[in-house]
Amino acid sequence: MTAPVFVVDTAGTLRPGTVTLDGPEGRHAVSVRRLRVGEEVVLTDGAGTGAHGTVAAVHGKDRLEVAVTGVRTEDEPAPRITVVQALPKGDRGELSVETMTETGVDRIVPWQAARCITQWKGERGAKALGKWRATAREAGKQSRRLRFPEVAGAMSSKEVAALLQSADFAAVLHEEGSEPLATAELPDAGSIVLVVGPEGGVSPDELALFANAGAAPYRLGRTVLRTSTAGTAACALLLGRTGRWS
Repeated sequence: MTAPVFVVDTAGTLRPGTVTLDGPEGRHAVSVRRLRVGEEVVLTDGAGTGAHGTVAAVHGKDRLEVAVTGVRTEDEPAPRITVVQALPKGDRGELSVETMTETGVDRIVPWQAARCITQWKGERGAKALGKWRATAREAGKQSRRLRFPEVAGAMSSKEVAALLQSADFAAVLHEEGSEPLATAELPDAGSIVLVVGPEGGVSPDELALFANAGAAPYRLGRTVLRTSTAGTAACALLLGRTGRWS
């Protein structure tokens, strides 16, 4: 049986010795997974450090001690891949975040595009962003990542344009793009920023704004994917082409 993964939120605490797992993660380990002394576990801080060890002691219903026997670290990925994701309808946003995280995206930026039906405003927007972040965390654990993706606050089109302008390679997925993403010239380091539009498509004004920021339109393939799956497919393509999957 594969050892379960738990997140230790305090950076710098993962080192050989005894580590305390408490809070929601400790409660899940003790009361849900019902871990016992001697069982193997994997710990991660979600920021590039992971540890392997065994349960040394269980205290009450929400805390246990882990005897860490091995620690490993993971360097920052290169190039770093950011997907600007237009807000999908319903729970498709969480689906997008989940699959992109499992695939290997480094940063996800929610985008309030002109043609988005979903609107993130006030308390509703804060709640939706919290769901995206929780989804990324859980998907990072499930896929056994040492580095979880950052989920940024929602951006306007002007803010996205500024992000694109600072990228080493910027692209907008568009079915009418003249060049396939599979043949684009990609950097070996730095940052890649990819824009995924809403179901209604990227508006002409947005395309012009992003083009002025250096982001050309690229097509992904012969078929048109939903906004909730296009980012995952494109991320997989970029990870393979940049050598991050080799």
